[in-house]
Amino acid sequence: MKAPQDIIIRPIITERSNAESGAGKYTFQVARDATKPEIRTATEKLFGVKVLKVNTVRYDGKTKRQGATSGKTASWKKAIVTIDMTAESATWLAKGGKSTQSQRKYKTSIEEFGFGQ
Repeated sequence: MKAPQDIIIRPIITERSNAESGAGKYTFQVARDATKPEIRTATEKLFGVKVLKVNTVRYDGKTKRQGATSGKTASWKKAIVTIDMTAESATWLAKGGKSTQSQRKYKTSIEEFGFGQ
């Protein structure tokens, strides 16, 4: 099992990712071999949020030329993580018809990298 810092490499900060952060979608560059459950647990541990959904995109390296020398750029993986934005406590009926309420103990935004409202 990898450490959360090894799975999430860096945030991707663009105009589009900043616009989507208002809807609870945050974009990160992740390790190429990271799976969606690993990305989910790493995000929850690092930022203290509740993850609802993880979408991933794999990018292959491009062929580049510098004079007579040609090579490839590194391939990488991007993850778009959707977090739970509702801060209300949940209420449900337990055994015996008693109403049970739980306090939500996670954040509703990620402020560490300039994201958030």
